[in-house]
Amino acid sequence: MFQQSLLSDQQVNFTSDDWYTPPWIFDKLNINFSIDVASPPGGVPWIPSSSHFSLADDGLAQPWQGEVWMNPPFSNPLPWIVRFIEHRSGVALVPTSNGKWQDLLWQADVNWVTLPSIRFHSPTKGVAKGTLPTRCWLVAFGRQEELARFGRVR
Repeated sequence: MFQQSLLSDQQVNFTSDDWYTPPWIFDKLNINFSIDVASPPGGVPWIPSSSHFSLADDGLAQPWQGEVWMNPPFSNPLPWIVRFIEHRSGVALVPTSNGKWQDLLWQADVNWVTLPSIRFHSPTKGVAKGTLPTRCWLVAFGRQEELARFGRVR
């Protein structure tokens, strides 16, 4: 399903972090983002963003502008969460697993909603057969109306 044309010589091998947010989340959010800050080369076709930063671009080192979409590497979300909090504009998909970053989010006074189990998309296999073993949150600064489409905003 994943087209070879989306690959570049900048990232040839996929890692355990290469799992893409399913399209239904963006359909429900109905937000056009300025940038996807943690994207694969070529972006993900269904993510409504004007631009993207891939691994080769090093999204953490780039200037973020406007409304960002962030599905950070779940293997190490902390530096991405810190940057998201500094930017203060956008929506992020983060795991609910315990981590220091959770306290940072609560101190930043974000809005959040717990998502149902997600079947992420694999870059090579299409929709994952199973679901992620941990739940995820959508977190945002503001955006209560958009988050409420998924459940109770906290």
